[in-house]
Amino acid sequence: MSALTLTLLAVLGGLVCAGFSLSLVAAVVALGAALGLAELTFREELPTLLWLAWLLLAAFAVAPLRRRWISAPLLRTFRRLLPPMSDTEREALEAGSVWWEGELFGGRPDWNRLLAYPPAALSIEEQAFLDGPTERLCAMLDDWAITHERRDLSPEAWRFIREQGFLGMIIPKEHGGLGFSAEAHSAVVSKVASRSVSAGVTVMVPNSLGPAELLLHYGTEAQRRHYLPRLARGEDIPCFALTGPEAGSDAASIPDRGVVCRGEHDGREVLGIRVSWDKRYITLAPVATVLGLAFQLDDPERLLGGAPQLGITLALIPTAHPGVRIGRRHFPGNQAFMNGPTQGDDVFIPLDWVIGGAGYAGKGWMMLMNCLAAGRGISLPAMGTTSAKFAARVAGAYARVRRQFKVPVGRFEGIEEALARIGGHAYLLEAARRLTNVALDLGEKPAVVSAIMKYQATERMREAVNDAMDIHGGKAICAGPSNYLASTYQAVPVGITVEGANILTRSLIVFGQGAMRCHPWLLKEIEAARDSDPKAALAAFDDAFTGHVGHLLGNLARAWGHALSGGRWAAVPADGAPATRRWFRELSRLAAAFALVSDLALLLLGGELKRREKLSGRFADGLAELYLASAVLKRFEDDGRPAEDLAFVDYACATSLCTIERQLSGVLANFPLPWLGRLLRALLFPFGRRMHGASDANGARVVALMLTPGPARERLTCGLYCSHDVQEATGCLERAFTLAGPAEALEARLHAARRDGRLTSAAPDAARAAGVLDATEVALLAEAHARVRQAIAVDDFSPAELGGARVLAVGHPGAA
Repeated sequence: MSALTLTLLAVLGGLVCAGFSLSLVAAVVALGAALGLAELTFREELPTLLWLAWLLLAAFAVAPLRRRWISAPLLRTFRRLLPPMSDTEREALEAGSVWWEGELFGGRPDWNRLLAYPPAALSIEEQAFLDGPTERLCAMLDDWAITHERRDLSPEAWRFIREQGFLGMIIPKEHGGLGFSAEAHSAVVSKVASRSVSAGVTVMVPNSLGPAELLLHYGTEAQRRHYLPRLARGEDIPCFALTGPEAGSDAASIPDRGVVCRGEHDGREVLGIRVSWDKRYITLAPVATVLGLAFQLDDPERLLGGAPQLGITLALIPTAHPGVRIGRRHFPGNQAFMNGPTQGDDVFIPLDWVIGGAGYAGKGWMMLMNCLAAGRGISLPAMGTTSAKFAARVAGAYARVRRQFKVPVGRFEGIEEALARIGGHAYLLEAARRLTNVALDLGEKPAVVSAIMKYQATERMREAVNDAMDIHGGKAICAGPSNYLASTYQAVPVGITVEGANILTRSLIVFGQGAMRCHPWLLKEIEAARDSDPKAALAAFDDAFTGHVGHLLGNLARAWGHALSGGRWAAVPADGAPATRRWFRELSRLAAAFALVSDLALLLLGGELKRREKLSGRFADGLAELYLASAVLKRFEDDGRPAEDLAFVDYACATSLCTIERQLSGVLANFPLPWLGRLLRALLFPFGRRMHGASDANGARVVALMLTPGPARERLTCGLYCSHDVQEATGCLERAFTLAGPAEALEARLHAARRDGRLTSAAPDAARAAGVLDATEVALLAEAHARVRQAIAVDDFSPAELGGARVLAVGHPGAA
C-alpha cells in the first residue's frame, strides 16, 4: 500500500474519530494504534510527516503543553480581535435561554430528545374557556363594523373582554388572573384573531411584553398587589411605551430621559424622577389607564448612590397623572385596534413607580430582553399562524365552490400550486407554534426561537394571504362585509414591522444572537477572554478552544460523510414513524453542513459577520428552516401519525430542506475566501443539491385534502372560529363548501339523464317529475346554487355610504 494511501486513511481515521466525538486522548491512542498496526501489517514504513503529525496531535492532547504553546498565544490574539461589547449588547446577548435550536446549531440533533418533549395541550379549564367565552366573543365580533364603521370594538365586546378576564390571561390566579399556559394564551389569541385582527391585537397586547409581564418578573410586592388584580379585572388597561420617532429598531438608543431629583408628590417631598418622553406606535395608548414607560435615567447628584448614568429604566405611570399626554390615534393598516402616541415634559414621578423599585433603576434593558422571549414567541406567531390557517380554509373552500369552464377552480394546476403553498405554510406554522409553546410552558425563554417565530410566522402569513387573494380574484379586492380577506391582507404589514422589523430580525437577530447563544463553545471562549483572572481565563479558554476544535472537526466529518452517503447512516429517532425517517436523516445531514459552514464563517469574519447582513440573513433562514422542519416532524408524531397528513409533512419538509440547501449554496457562493467556498461546496454537495422542493404530485395531494371536507382539513385549520350563520360571509362559504360534493353528484346524475334522453329540461321540477331527483335532492341542489351565488357575491355601496366614515378621536364608547 502506498504512503499516500496510508496518509489518506490516517486522515480519514481522524475524521471518523471526530465524527463519533471521541475524546482527544482516545483519538490520539486510536490513531497511534492504527498507524502502528498499518506499519506492521503492510511492512511499509509510514511517511515521517505522518508520524510527526501524530506526535503534534499527542502533544496537543497534553493540557500543560497545549495551554502554554497554543492556547495562551491564541487567547492574547483573541482578546485583541474581540470587538467591544456595550452593556446593552451584552444584556441582549445573555437574554433568554437556549433550547432545541442549540441542538440544531450544534450539528448533531438528538431526535429522541425532540420527540420526548410533551405535546402541546390545554387543561380542562383552558379548553372550556376556549369553547365558551372565546367562542362567544368571536360570535359578537363584526370585523366590517369594527374596522370601517365604528373604528373600534363595540362597547359590548370591550365589556365582555374585561369581565371575562381576556386582559389577564398571563396573570396568576392568586392575583385574580386566569393563570393560563403559553399554549392556552396562544390558542385564545389565534381564535379571536381568526375573527378580527383588531380584536386579536386588543387581547394580545396586555398579555404580551408589557406591564403585567414585567410586574410578574420584577415588580415589588406592593406593585404586584396594587396593579395585577386591577389589570386582571380590566379595571386598568395597560400600554407599554418603548418606540419613539428616533428609536425604532434601535430601541436601546432611547433618547427619552429622566433625572433623579426631589419633588412633591401627594403633598409631600419625595425622591423621584423628572422625566420627558416622546413615543409613538403605542398600542392601547388611546385607552390606557396605566402607561409603562422606558427611558434613560441619569443621577447627576448620585442620590441613589451609584453611577451618574444609570441606563434604561422602566416605570409605571397612571395616564391621569399631571403632565402625561396621550395624543390622537394612529390608524395602522386600516386596523381599528387602539394605537397612538404619548408625550410628557418634565413629569415628576415618585421613585417607587419604577418597576421593581430603586434597585432596578438602570436595569430596564435587561428586564425587557428577558421578557421579550416569551411575548414575542406567542403573540405575533399566533396571529401569523391563524392567518395562514384562515387563508387555507377559505381559499380551499372558495376554490371548491367557484367554477370556471364548468370546473372548480381548485382543480386548475395554477390555482393548485398556490393552494399547496398555503396548505404547507398552515401546517408548518401550526407545528412550530405548538413546539414553541411547549418550550415556554417548560419554563424556557428561547430568545432565538422567538425571533425565528416572529419573522417566519409573519412572512409566511404574508405569502399565504397574498396567495389567497390571488385565488379569490375580484372577490378579494371589493371591500365590504362579504370580503373576509381584505382586513387580514391590510394587517399583514403591521405584523411585519412591529416587535422588531422583519429585515432587522432576519439580518441581525436570528443568526447574530443564535451564533453566540446556540454555539456550544463560542460564548464560553468570549467569557473566558473577558475574565480578569489570568489563570482562570487561560484554563477556561483552553477548555473552550479544544472543545471548539473537536466540534469543528466532528461536524466536518459528519457533514462530509452524510453528503457522500446521502445521509443514509444519519441518526433517526428510535420510535419515529418509518415514513418520516428520510426527513430526519436529511435534516441531520443539513444540520451538520449548516454547523460547519457557520463555524468557518464565524472564524473567518468574527465580529465583521454582523455587518455582512446578506450572509447572516441566509444563515438565519437556514437555522429557521431546520427548526420549522423539525417542528413538522414533531407535530406528526404528536398527532398520532395520521396517514393523510403525510402529504402536508412531505410538502413542508421538502420545501424547508430545499430552502436550507439554497441558502447554504448562497453563503458558499459569497464566502469570504472564494477558494474555501468552492472546496466546501465540493465537500457538502459532491453530487449537486439533493433537494428540489415539493413535487407536483405532492402538491396535488395537499390540495385534494384542502378541497374535501374531512378530518385532514379540520386538523389543518384547527383552532379557528368557524361561523355557522349562513347570512355571514364565512358561514355562507362553509355551507356552500359542505354542499359542493353532494351537489356535484346530483348534477352528474342530471347530466347523465339528459345525455341518455330521460330528461330534456334542466329545470328542477322536470327532474323531479321524471324521477331523476326526489324533492329532498331538488331542495339540496337549489340551496347549493343559492349558497354559491351568495358566497361569490361582492358588496356595493351608494356614494353617501362611502363618504360617511371617519377615524374616531381619542376615547371610545368602551373605555369607560
